[in-house]
Amino acid sequence: MVRWLLFIVFILLIDFYAYQSVKLLTKNRLILVIYWLISLAILVNVIYHLSNFRGSHGFNHSLMLAIGLLILSIIPKITAILVLFSEDIFRVFNTGFSYFFNSSTTTHFLERRVFVSKVALGLAAIPFASIIYGMTKGKYNFKVIKHTLFFNDLPEAFDGFTITHISDIHSGSFDDAEKINYGIDLINEQKSDVILFTGDIVNNTADEMDSWISYFKKLKAPFGKYSVLGNHDYGEYVRWNSSEEKDQNFKAIKAIHPKIGFNLLLNDSVYLENNNQKIALIGVENWGTRFKKAGDLIKASEKINKEDFKILMSHDPSHWNTEVKNHPNNYQLTLSGHTHGMQFGIEIPGFKWSPIQYIYKQWAGIYKEFNRYINVNRGFGFLAFPGRVGIWPEITGITLKKK
Repeated sequence: MVRWLLFIVFILLIDFYAYQSVKLLTKNRLILVIYWLISLAILVNVIYHLSNFRGSHGFNHSLMLAIGLLILSIIPKITAILVLFSEDIFRVFNTGFSYFFNSSTTTHFLERRVFVSKVALGLAAIPFASIIYGMTKGKYNFKVIKHTLFFNDLPEAFDGFTITHISDIHSGSFDDAEKINYGIDLINEQKSDVILFTGDIVNNTADEMDSWISYFKKLKAPFGKYSVLGNHDYGEYVRWNSSEEKDQNFKAIKAIHPKIGFNLLLNDSVYLENNNQKIALIGVENWGTRFKKAGDLIKASEKINKEDFKILMSHDPSHWNTEVKNHPNNYQLTLSGHTHGMQFGIEIPGFKWSPIQYIYKQWAGIYKEFNRYINVNRGFGFLAFPGRVGIWPEITGITLKKK
């Protein structure tokens, strides 16, 4: 109850502060009433859906739309408030100056406040338009991001070997078959040697994937397609009637992978062979500092040798940061996802930012420590917020090269 109260108070404070600017620009009572009706309706709607979050539907379209509308309402208001607050600070200092020097600037303050309110609302239009775009177009704005990685110990036969890395399909969020088909075709256009998927095939339940099996079956790679599980694949965001029902759903989720031609690695490994040389591919179940710890790196690596060149698939990048990067059993390349880059941020040449970086040290793209690499895929799908702003859905192409 305390968290709910703090959440409600926080949202209402933002609404009230932004309302002062609207009220300054118009005295039309209908507009002011509409402002509050829309703001309160969005708040009540998201509270209703969040309070039933762990009900039978988990992350469904209604919940995500409610979250999307709240973000659409609040982020532009926060933008406006930052401008208004800076003007308030200036006014406090100016009022103090006027008090001590008997100077009256009331009219000037009012004129400036009206001007600043117009500027604030104008600036708020930028995130408003960006979020609208993100919810309608950005969530399917697939980007192919390519990396070439160099290794001293890569077998000669795998010099130039190509990987397509995808993650976080989240099929329960899909609402446009044409766009998904385009994304699948884009993956196949990479003509990679192997396709690797690092988990979260659904949001909640196995049946979310039923309509999309025929699409993902079309993926092709000469060295095969391999996958692991993510935190959403364990059915832990739904209230089940019994443990047996939850177990049946988990079995059904694991059964999806062979239906779309993927070899699901459950704390297991395989060798990829080429011209009598081989590299090891290891797949662990989900392991995260904040989420389910089902991954067992020791068990997954039992069949391989320490001197093998290794590619590790592990959904949550916190696993790499916590256990993998400094592990004595050298894992040269780790592939992860999970963060989605928060589906919100800024990426321009030479600069990359998202709020998720304050939670995950490795959150999007390639990172290197101790001569070991991790690629954190930004995700194929989307979750919670039904869109993407600045951080687009990703298909990663990785080329392995020998130094």
